[in-house]
Amino acid sequence: MKKDATIDLARLTVVDTASASRLLQGVREATLAGQRPPVAPRPEIGESWRRMLRGGVDPDRDVRAGLLGADEVARRRRSSPLLPVLPVLREALVAVAEAAQHIMVVSDAEGRLLWREGHPGVLRKADQLGFEVGAHWGEDVVGTNGVGTPLVTRRPVQVFAAEHFVRSHAPWTCAGAPVTDPRDGRLLGVVDVSGPLETMHPATLAWVRSVAQLAEARLRELHVHSLERLRAVAAPVLARMGDRALAVDGNGWTAAVTGMPPVDRVALPASLAEGVCRIPSLGACRAAPLPGGWLLVVDDAPEPPAATRLVLDVRGPRRWSVEVSGPAGSWTHELSPRHAELLYLLARHRAGRSASDLAEEVFGDRARTVTVRAELSRVRRYLGGLLSHRPYRFVEGTEVAVVLPDDPLDLLPHSTAPVVRAARAAG
Repeated sequence: MKKDATIDLARLTVVDTASASRLLQGVREATLAGQRPPVAPRPEIGESWRRMLRGGVDPDRDVRAGLLGADEVARRRRSSPLLPVLPVLREALVAVAEAAQHIMVVSDAEGRLLWREGHPGVLRKADQLGFEVGAHWGEDVVGTNGVGTPLVTRRPVQVFAAEHFVRSHAPWTCAGAPVTDPRDGRLLGVVDVSGPLETMHPATLAWVRSVAQLAEARLRELHVHSLERLRAVAAPVLARMGDRALAVDGNGWTAAVTGMPPVDRVALPASLAEGVCRIPSLGACRAAPLPGGWLLVVDDAPEPPAATRLVLDVRGPRRWSVEVSGPAGSWTHELSPRHAELLYLLARHRAGRSASDLAEEVFGDRARTVTVRAELSRVRRYLGGLLSHRPYRFVEGTEVAVVLPDDPLDLLPHSTAPVVRAARAAG
């Protein structure tokens, strides 16, 4: 291979696993020693290694402490939003994983392993590694791996042999894909398939990615059913009302509406309670609980002055938010990865950006304006009049502040946007 080449994992599969493992071991050792490796690690692996070095993770430490107790595991399983799709994951993964000498692992959003099934012999080997139910496999705890790294990058990741940061994990290969809530984009956990090094196959990652997407499709189906139940409850209530009103679920998705044009979703305050409240896209409202959601009655009185301060918080590795405050009070909205990127870019360019500018800065492709416009249309549902367009910008008079991570290299670690990567590199 050429000195400046990057590892091609698919090509490694045509090499015997021992030779491939030695190559990756040499790359890892040179990188950790601060030397130039014979071939560059894959970008997602190299970025993960740099996070581990900055975070002080010990590459020689075999983590086995901190197991959750049986009662806590049972509690987390019962409350896990992935519990309803566990049959989907089992049907799609377990039988094949067992035949291929793999195991299936499902974690929560913190990286705690909640379920683990598959080949009995591999399960015993996993026990020796500490890869067991209740263990914490976050990237900042055990280094680069198929559970913790997808939680940070928000993308499917395959980790092969010495691509694992902790040395004792090198005899393994794993492929993990994040599962997100289709209602609000919240990260729910990771589904991972792992096994001994010799069981590695280049199609495993695509397989796991497809199963994660299947699980998300099932969650969407369950969400539609819940909206139908809420609609049945709300319909007779709305039919007796003369005011503008709508019934929404706990995430703001609309089940029924009267006296106003329908909207897909509204941004609800984090601390919504019965009584008077303010909904960013509706103004002052009266909220009343319904089974499975809320009844919102819009107050048609004149609106108070618009909010004047917006704080974009992008310091966390996995959670980002926007807080808006002003004379009418304050509210906070948790952001999806894409919305965090777009609002960060708009905060950097107060004069505004066109759709093509943002497409180039996020995707490296000025032609992807349709995607940008669609995403910013969703942003305007909760920011309302605070965001103008042509060009896209925060309205004049709004004070905008950005809370950044202490280390610039930790800025939006999931992002592959050229501008964000450049900001990390400059830091």
